[in-house]
Amino acid sequence: MDRLPIRIRLTLAFVVAISIVLTATGLFLYVRLGSSLDNAIDQGLRTRAADVTALVQQAGTGPGDATKLRGPDSGFVQVVGSSGTVVDATPGLTRSPLLTVAQVRQARLGPIFRVRKLDSQRVRLLAAPATAQGQRVVVVVGASLEPRAEALADLRRQLVVGGPIALLLASGAGYLLAAAALRPVERMGERAATISAANPGQRLPLPRADDEIARLGRRMNDMLTRLERALQRERTLVSDASHELRTPIALMKSEIELALAHPESAPTLAAALRSAGEETDRLSQLADDLLLLARVDSGTLPLRREPISVAELLATIATRFSRRAADSGRKIEVVQSSDLSLLGDRRRLEQALGNLIENALRHGAGTVRLEAVEGDGHVTLQVVDEGKGFPAGFLERAFERFSRGDGPRDATGAGLGLAIVAAVVHAHGGSVSASNPATGGAAVALTLPAPVGVAGERAPSRGTGPTVTPALTRD
Repeated sequence: MDRLPIRIRLTLAFVVAISIVLTATGLFLYVRLGSSLDNAIDQGLRTRAADVTALVQQAGTGPGDATKLRGPDSGFVQVVGSSGTVVDATPGLTRSPLLTVAQVRQARLGPIFRVRKLDSQRVRLLAAPATAQGQRVVVVVGASLEPRAEALADLRRQLVVGGPIALLLASGAGYLLAAAALRPVERMGERAATISAANPGQRLPLPRADDEIARLGRRMNDMLTRLERALQRERTLVSDASHELRTPIALMKSEIELALAHPESAPTLAAALRSAGEETDRLSQLADDLLLLARVDSGTLPLRREPISVAELLATIATRFSRRAADSGRKIEVVQSSDLSLLGDRRRLEQALGNLIENALRHGAGTVRLEAVEGDGHVTLQVVDEGKGFPAGFLERAFERFSRGDGPRDATGAGLGLAIVAAVVHAHGGSVSASNPATGGAAVALTLPAPVGVAGERAPSRGTGPTVTPALTRD
């Protein structure tokens, strides 16, 4: 059954439903007609019994005079006396009582209906008590049930013949209806077979009606849009990564060629090796960052969660970059409102904060502040500098990969620093934002969930923590 085309399955379901409806309708009509015929016969018998009773009561010489007003289409009548003998009857009707003695006694108490066979045909009888010239009699009127049987038989023949024809017509209509309902799906399937990465922008055709198929088509078109965007991001990633790799590789090649051109010059050779080593570090860092982002995309970024003292975390980062800041005549300041704790991966959080400090020292100016505040069940770590801030229009895409601004603040670097910061914060269940404060400079805030029962308490000290991978700038 599951292997049949859906239109065939819909047609079969429609046929089963119509068969049940037709059968139920036929049974209802049959029973209803039989009940209506029975009511008509009983009403006719009551009318006839009332007429005969009136005649019997008005008879001048006895109940036998009642037969003078019987018509040819009045069925048949029998008047039974108190002794159980037939006083009068329709001409041609047997003189034997139509009722048994027990039934006659029951009829004297009130009208009764009975069905019996008379001359090879079934008849329905109504017996009612009456009084004629002081005599207690029972008036029995009857009507043949053959017309009723013929009417029901005719209805059966019509149902037997018309039912299958109606079912066949309904089945054909159901098949056409299923085909028409599935035609938009077929058109969508035909279009889907032509959509590929080579011809982006194509979408599935949608039916005019706002029905389930139209809603399915819109969702699939939305999915195609998301897939195209993801594919475009992947293409951009490959293109940008290739561009970033090309520069250090070209520099390494130039330095190696320079060293080979002057093999007798030790200073030239040493300078070339130092430059090649720096470019190798840059390539290694770029490869590590791309690997981290790839793990984020696959949902497998490993985290070693442990209680972390925020004061120790900020102090470690400030100490690591203090010499570089001093060389450029700047300083790093730590501002903390209270003794806070976090539950997270210390190495990853140091990497994220290191990227932000690296950016602030490279592109900002003045004092770099590391701030930590707690509120509303979260701990916010913020890095603020006193430079010119982020370029206009850059904030909305600051955390995208390989995103760089147009100003001098973002003229160098691979553009992965903030993307890595966002990846680390999101892996911890937090959020990240960048802004240009009204007081000047640039600010990046990492909002992390405070651990239950840990926030506000000092976490166990673990020293300065492990050495982290050198931070890559955010550009």
